Amino acid sequence: MNQFFTLLAAVFISASTFAQVGINTEIPDASSALDITSNTGGLLTPRMTAAQRDAIATPSQGLIIFCTDCASGAGELQIKLSTAWKNLPVGDVNDPLPVIGETYQGGIVFYLDGSGGGLIAAPTDQTNSPWGCSGFFISGADGTAIGTGAQNTIDIESGCSETAIAAKICADLTLGGYTDWFLPSQDELNLMYTKKDEIGNFAPNGIYRSSTEHSSTQAKIHRFSDNFAGPGSKTTPYQVRAIRAF
Repeated sequence: MNQFFTLLAAVFISASTFAQVGINTEIPDASSALDITSNTGGLLTPRMTAAQRDAIATPSQGLIIFCTDCASGAGELQIKLSTAWKNLPVGDVNDPLPVIGETYQGGIVFYLDGSGGGLIAAPTDQTNSPWGCSGFFISGADGTAIGTGAQNTIDIESGCSETAIAAKICADLTLGGYTDWFLPSQDELNLMYTKKDEIGNFAPNGIYRSSTEHSSTQAKIHRFSDNFAGPGSKTTPYQVRAIRAF
């Protein structure tokens, strides 16, 4: 019993009327619901296999776990966002920042945002496929700017039930241990064209799909033969190159 009270004395747990909890601190930070103070240890998230993760019934948005057999067995810190589990950026604290054209986290870096993040292209094309749902507008899938491709892809998957379409092919892709691939937006695809030599393995005369919808029957494409960027048929099976953010 004395050991129990000694342990309680060593670890201070406090709660306020605002349901704040502090561990090893009597005054939790005002902005936190849980404030853990330590200079000898860290926070250990639940560890489980991908199969155990997928067995979680209706996981809440923002749920974080460590997948022990993801990333080719090396393990991966993951968070539930939207309809899928996403990998959290993980790198060696001593690693230098990646550069354009470098092989990194499953693909080739082609964009840096200046804040330690950027975009990575898959090293090869996925497959030729239609955009899907010709004759219908897909709500939300009209983002053009860099940074909008992921949400476009989510919106296409949500609003179009057709299978074997470009957005779904990218969203279902597992490559290099990563599962958070998406179909690039118009500007992301245009940037890929300017960095095509650094990325590599593009079809010289290929016509590539973006996730940006143009009309009920057309979506934005990029024709590599003459650098044309504009609308193209939703039904034609144009080429697909998935990307992901880091």
